Amino acid sequence: MRAVTVKPGVANSLNLVEDQPEPAAEEGSVLVEALAVGICGTDHEIIAGEYGEAPPGRDHLVIGHESLGRVIEDPSGTMQPGDLVAGIVRHPDPVPCPNCAVGEWDMCRNGQYTEHGIKALPGFARDRWRIEPQFAVALDPALAQVGVLLEPTSVVAKAWDHIERIGHRAEWQPQTVLVTGAGPIGLLAALLATQRGLTVHVLDRNTDGPKPELVAGLGATYHTVTVNDLPFEPDVVIECTGAPTVVLDVMCKAGPTGIVCLAGVSSGGRTINFDAGALNRELVLENNVVFGSVNANRRHWDMAAQALAGADQVWLESLITRRVPVNRYADAYTPGPDDIKVVLEFAS
Repeated sequence: MRAVTVKPGVANSLNLVEDQPEPAAEEGSVLVEALAVGICGTDHEIIAGEYGEAPPGRDHLVIGHESLGRVIEDPSGTMQPGDLVAGIVRHPDPVPCPNCAVGEWDMCRNGQYTEHGIKALPGFARDRWRIEPQFAVALDPALAQVGVLLEPTSVVAKAWDHIERIGHRAEWQPQTVLVTGAGPIGLLAALLATQRGLTVHVLDRNTDGPKPELVAGLGATYHTVTVNDLPFEPDVVIECTGAPTVVLDVMCKAGPTGIVCLAGVSSGGRTINFDAGALNRELVLENNVVFGSVNANRRHWDMAAQALAGADQVWLESLITRRVPVNRYADAYTPGPDDIKVVLEFAS
């Protein structure tokens, strides 16, 4: 069968293998026919050789962690042939740590977790893949065109879950949300904010292209000014750019008892002159919270599936700016100027 692979740590080793072995039975009892995989920054970093880990005993890694497929067989009876399904990316470590032991592998404390298409588990960019039932998420049949968005939606579902848990440390009546960055994570974070009935603002540097229209389609307000020039103090900030200056600015911009969720990852290596004492004073005197969030556990994947099922399907489809057949895989992994979400299609 076909599979998109890399040699971890070797830059530009991306390859379409035509004779990849069928998925081994030990990978899971649920056999799935791949429909599509989404492509994100993590894939580009793996292709650049920045990280990635092949399964034990292998020199290559099948990439792809944003999955969508149809069940071929499930001996457990949990799913039926033809069911639409996505595979959970992260699996708990074998020790396990206290968090992994209770199904919170997204909060793994010892780093021995594994991840499909990223760390020691083959990914979903292959014609067929296997997974255990507890890591398979059933999707509404209506999501056949957009279910590949489930993985990034799970990330922001977790972010919102933790925001709300923190918020309820006291009486909490948030009204205004600022999302910085209008990539897939930012737009999906804004979607979940609108589903909560909040007033949503999205800040991005792009002045044209599809992003302003997508934000308007949510009933949200699009901004291209700096964080400091925004005429309001948000109750909640979800920072999705990882840009150091934006990260620092939103920490200072949040209103009293504000919550700042850092969902973007900075590259590091850049020094900025900044008054850390003033930031400390702001956070302490206004009872603000800043926290980081990444990945998701089963609860968040289920929340994400519900969020997608309740969203405007036309709007979700508009997030997918390119659909590329697997035989043109190199085009799919070459970023385009107006890309938001690119999808590599295995079957229709």
